[in-house]
Amino acid sequence: MRLTEFHERVTLRFGAAYGASVLADHVLTGIGGRTAAQAIEDGVEPRDVWRALCVDFDVPRDQW
Repeated sequence: MRLTEFHERVTLRFGAAYGASVLADHVLTGIGGRTAAQAIEDGVEPRDVWRALCVDFDVPRDQW
C-alpha cells in the first residue's frame, strides 16, 4: 500500500479532521506503542499501520 492510499483510507474511514487526530494522538497497541504518524515516520509499512488502526477501531475485516 502506498502512503497516499493509506491517507485516503484514513480520511474515508474517519473523516479529515478526526482522521488527522487519530494519526497524531491514538497510540496503536499493535505497533509498539507508537502513534500511526510515528510508526510511518519510523518506516513501518503503511499497510501494517492501517491494519493496526483497523484492529484498534474495530473496522470490519472487509475494509482492511
